[in-house]
Amino acid sequence: MRKLIPGAVFVLLCGASQLAAAAEATPTFAKDVAPILYKNCVECHRPTMFAPMSLVTYQDARPYAKVMKQRVVARQMPPWNADPAIGHFKNDPRLTDQEVDTIARWADNGAPKGDDNDMPKMPVFAEGWTIGKPDAVFAMAEPFRIPANGAVEYQYIRIPVNLDEDRWIQAIEIKPGARAQVHHVIAYMQPSGEPISDSGVLGPTNIGGVTPNKPGMVFPEGVARLLRGKHDIILQMHYTTNGKEAVDRTEVGLIFAKQPPAKVAAGGLVINPRFIIPANDGNYEVRGQNVLMADTLLTAMTPHMHVRGKDMTYIAHYPDGRDETLLSVPKYDFNWQITYELSEPKVLPKGTRIEVIAHFDNSANNKFNPDPAQSVRWGDQTWEEMMIGFFGTLREIPKGTASTGAQQ
Repeated sequence: MRKLIPGAVFVLLCGASQLAAAAEATPTFAKDVAPILYKNCVECHRPTMFAPMSLVTYQDARPYAKVMKQRVVARQMPPWNADPAIGHFKNDPRLTDQEVDTIARWADNGAPKGDDNDMPKMPVFAEGWTIGKPDAVFAMAEPFRIPANGAVEYQYIRIPVNLDEDRWIQAIEIKPGARAQVHHVIAYMQPSGEPISDSGVLGPTNIGGVTPNKPGMVFPEGVARLLRGKHDIILQMHYTTNGKEAVDRTEVGLIFAKQPPAKVAAGGLVINPRFIIPANDGNYEVRGQNVLMADTLLTAMTPHMHVRGKDMTYIAHYPDGRDETLLSVPKYDFNWQITYELSEPKVLPKGTRIEVIAHFDNSANNKFNPDPAQSVRWGDQTWEEMMIGFFGTLREIPKGTASTGAQQ
């Protein structure tokens, strides 16, 4: 038998231990990757939802291992466009550096499955809904046929509700049937029997909206929104053509509050429709402001522009002379129009001026730009532009009033 010298034994032992450590350090789907996906990704990346692939099982995720690594390392997924140095938001889905490293090493090492016994418990989701199973679903009575090409004017579609009394909404989700062709949906209430009017789109009877790839909205405990009795839901539908005919039958899912809330989910906006973005201008600025007429509890902000939108910033100018940046979105993405929900509501005193500053890229450097040679004005269609800084608020409901809590 060949005798090993002590040094050789040491080297062999060290090599074996390093190999064992390396094998132990290799992440597996079951033990390391699935918990990350279940916490941050499968709300959208699952069957019946709008993400392009499911990541629920190992068989689902394994073919996309390299793509997953690329997207998380580039911080493109999960989508989040706000400057992390400004503000704290409760719906921030960004992965930690450790989580990014785990997915990257898993992909680099052959994307092993691991032991099935290490798999975490699958989150419970209602099929097709992010808010959970709705108490009621209201749908368009007739489908709308979307042509393959051309412009489609805004459609205003009535959905009968048939409620005799007011109800409080704890959660709402608007689910288009043809997501690829739906630019946005805004839902609002209007008295049954009245001719359809567009006056309630952004008014006090608005109950919610949806833009591309947007999940439903669940209000915190003690907060709700009013669904008015003897009113119908009106949908403002903005369809965009993409070369393929489609049929849409949008649904509205609601979960009702179990008891009357203490606060109503309300909101406001900063808007500036008076602009002309010059042709070939890569950094055109548009500003707007809204002076608050009462103390306001701010809960969320939602920037809205079209495909030339570049960035947007919300600034609070307080009555005492202080300024505070509330939100900065340096890389606006039309495909991910995120509502940024504050970790804690912020009190903005009466007289606070909310200023919104937006920039637009109407140059050839913007790959989404339909025509950089044309100047651009405000307009409904995607090839035109908008500048709206939506914001969410909370209002106290006076005691003894069941229906005066409608958002304003």
